[in-house]
Amino acid sequence: MRIQQIAWAFSAFVLAAVPGVMLWQPLTALARPQVESATSEAMKTQMAAQSQMGPGQEQKGPTQGIGPMSEKEVSKEIRNASAETVIKDVKRRGVDFELTPSIEKKLRKAQATDQVVEAVRRAGPTGRANSLEWMLGPVEGGPAKFPQDQVQALGVIRGEMDPQKAIALVARFSQNYPGSALLSYAYFLVADIYQQSGEAEKVIEYTGQGLKLKPNCLACLLMRARTLPQPEYLNNHAAEHSAILREAESDSKQALEVIAQIPRQADEGEADYQEWRASSAAQVHGALGMVHLELALDSLAPDKTELAKAEQEFMTAVSTTNRPDAQVYIRLGEAYGMDGKLDDAIQAFTKASQLGQGTIVKVYADQQLEEMKKRKTQALAGPSPK
Repeated sequence: MRIQQIAWAFSAFVLAAVPGVMLWQPLTALARPQVESATSEAMKTQMAAQSQMGPGQEQKGPTQGIGPMSEKEVSKEIRNASAETVIKDVKRRGVDFELTPSIEKKLRKAQATDQVVEAVRRAGPTGRANSLEWMLGPVEGGPAKFPQDQVQALGVIRGEMDPQKAIALVARFSQNYPGSALLSYAYFLVADIYQQSGEAEKVIEYTGQGLKLKPNCLACLLMRARTLPQPEYLNNHAAEHSAILREAESDSKQALEVIAQIPRQADEGEADYQEWRASSAAQVHGALGMVHLELALDSLAPDKTELAKAEQEFMTAVSTTNRPDAQVYIRLGEAYGMDGKLDDAIQAFTKASQLGQGTIVKVYADQQLEEMKKRKTQALAGPSPK
């Protein structure tokens, strides 16, 4: 038995400008990291359709501009778009101003929510510089080490949705700033574009290039650790199955070490810092759960020891953050189902269904929930009479 192949839907790896936001969001923001998760092929199609909706439709895509947004642009978008759209745009592009009390007053007059105001604050020049350190891992000299022209050049790359154009921009960045500590993050941005279209091979290629330049680049480690153990990637590398899983395990453990080394920023509250660490580590434990779930299936019958490890990692992923992800609960339910722990599987799929309201995740969770209930009924009934 193989784990059902589930296509990515990194609406969610994950990087969120505000610590503690829902795990696994697009990695196109200069912010505290988190790492994307998996959903069904139907969800992938649904997301693609939503991204093509035009003005006036229910779901609006991010603005197509590049470079940081001005105060005027942000205010205009607050008046004309949903809070969710504004947050996505300021995360993706950043803003070219610091959030002063007077500017905050103007944004709130335009009906900015608390979440929008916080996203704008963290998308300013100071917030983006701090976020770069979080994404790259500890950097000698701290955020002040990053020249503003390089940060702005990364903003242009981040705003480019065409992978080939983004690759050309990264090549130009490499020529203009050889040896820059930010070059590994530039490669990550290319990997993120490919990740959003589900091209796992390219994700591994470009995160690998980023890690060659900076082995503790947290963004690259997180994305790579989450991609390697996914069935979509493993199925194309059957001969290297075990080696890939061990690599994913190694990247995951290294990511945990890097997370532990990143200090709290001067303007960051202790509670926010601890929530960020827990949420980021939860992403890694989800990846480790996938590693052990795949290893469990390397035998003719599911390996009980590896299943137990998978269950433990998935449980850690959902229990150590204030915002557990429905998709991790689905994988936990699958592990419990393979292990014959039907009551636990029912609880996990129930939780996935509750958290996945309004998404394809709920549909899949409900299907599995019914399957587990049937298996439990059959087990209680005993063997069928001959």
